Amino acid sequence: MVIENLFMFFVISVAIVGVFMSLYLLLKNQPVEGRRISLRNFIVLILVYVTVMTGFGVLYLGLELSGIPVLTEGGSIQHASFFHLVEDVMYFSAVTLLTVGYGDITPMGVGRWIAMIQALIGYLLPAAFVVTTVFYRERRARQTDVAP
Repeated sequence: MVIENLFMFFVISVAIVGVFMSLYLLLKNQPVEGRRISLRNFIVLILVYVTVMTGFGVLYLGLELSGIPVLTEGGSIQHASFFHLVEDVMYFSAVTLLTVGYGDITPMGVGRWIAMIQALIGYLLPAAFVVTTVFYRERRARQTDVAP
């Protein structure tokens, strides 16, 4: 039991670190010289979304496997198998991150707070992508104006 709890703590910790590192990568990424938006930046944005979705999915999964229920499906907890649970947490994570919110799987308890944070990140990711690109272009424009 102690080893299982330590493993779940490790998995949840790795998921949280992965989410933060992914967000850092998005904010640190700079567009290719001379372009407003590049394919590279778009791919980075997609990878950030996938990483954040997977990280939160692992967080939900870890909590569920630790005995802390965070999701209900159709008003009751229904996880017939491990694969069904993985499917549910990844689906819920994607729907929450993309701020769709169908309502067929709903958070409960601490899952509500986690879902709010995830939805906020999903809402702010495109804005962070645009702002980072605009700031970088403005900085490059100022550097070329100052250069002799």
